Amino acid sequence: MSRRADDAGAVPGLVERARAGEARAVARLISLVEDESPLLREVMAALAPHAGHAQVIGITGSPGVGKSTSTSALVTELRRADKRVGVLAVDPSSPFSGGALLGDRVRMQDHALDRDVYIRSMASRGHLGGLAWSTPQALRVLDAAGCDVVLVETVGVGQSEVEIAGLADTTMVLLAPGMGDGIQAAKAGILEIGDLYVVNKADRDGADQVRRDLRSMLALGDRPEGSWRPPIVKTVAHRGEGLDEVAAEIDRHREWLESSGELERRRRRRARDEIEAIAVTALRHRWGDVHGRSELDDLAAAVVAGETDPYAAADELLDAFTD
Repeated sequence: MSRRADDAGAVPGLVERARAGEARAVARLISLVEDESPLLREVMAALAPHAGHAQVIGITGSPGVGKSTSTSALVTELRRADKRVGVLAVDPSSPFSGGALLGDRVRMQDHALDRDVYIRSMASRGHLGGLAWSTPQALRVLDAAGCDVVLVETVGVGQSEVEIAGLADTTMVLLAPGMGDGIQAAKAGILEIGDLYVVNKADRDGADQVRRDLRSMLALGDRPEGSWRPPIVKTVAHRGEGLDEVAAEIDRHREWLESSGELERRRRRRARDEIEAIAVTALRHRWGDVHGRSELDDLAAAVVAGETDPYAAADELLDAFTD
């Protein structure tokens, strides 16, 4: 019997086993998400009553700053506080299989035997912004499965990966000395998305200079009275140094989010963006291949001939699809 046939009618059982901490059930639910299974709607409906409790922490930064090492060290710190932790590590896609190319689970073997830590590598599959398209739904699986904290590590594509700010409750931006990315990141606007800045590899020369540059750039920002002031923490992640301060700042930010009402605003914005993305995807499927429509060729010819303009042509195309 095929796996799809096995899953049919089994979603409630999968959800219950995932909530009981069974790693294989969590893995199967995330696979259904990544594969765009026909059961995905049933999965999301079953998870909805149990989600909305996990603290979501985004970890981003340029390649080489130590995101995976910092993620693993932060998991260790969170486990000391007896928190159940999920990790979604988004990797580049293999050009052959489409799967995750690097496999962050290999770099987090310290937690492999911990039943209260679940680590999943996800392939970006060409999706821009540092995340996989299915990250929000996979996040909901881990949330509903009882994780207290979910860490989302972005793919590390550099200055463009700001999408994580729309997904996380707290966004942690990593930089490191000697990589030349301090001011470059500021130019790209990545300093606008961080709730916490971490200068990793602080045992190297130049760490204090990176911290000063960050502090100067953050001081130039126009922040309203009462808004959050992002702290800057120095760490040496491979030795676990500074991670206790990182965890304390994350807790402090969570307290501010709750007291200011920002947590509710961020989560509503996240849900709105997710609903919009699902609706747009459904519309595209409903429309089918617009390039195969004869109406498009006729309208293009009319625009080239000056008989109509592109906006009027687009309106006519929309009317043709919605009739």
